Amino acid sequence: MSDHNPKSQPFSNMKKDPDGWVTGEEPMTGAQASYLRTLSEEAGEEFDDAASKAEASRRIDQLQAKTGRGKDGG
Repeated sequence: MSDHNPKSQPFSNMKKDPDGWVTGEEPMTGAQASYLRTLSEEAGEEFDDAASKAEASRRIDQLQAKTGRGKDGG
């Protein structure tokens, strides 16, 4: 048995690139769909209900930048 405890090691909260996600090609989550729909409406852009988790994450980032939502307390 090892004395190594992974929880005792510092970890990074850096955002991982969606292209590297193991589950990135799965359908987006309900939370992603809801937020993406809201952002799409605010930005006046089309909502893609068939996006994968990774695609939804990238689109959310794009629309947050466009609308100013979700970043810096917006």
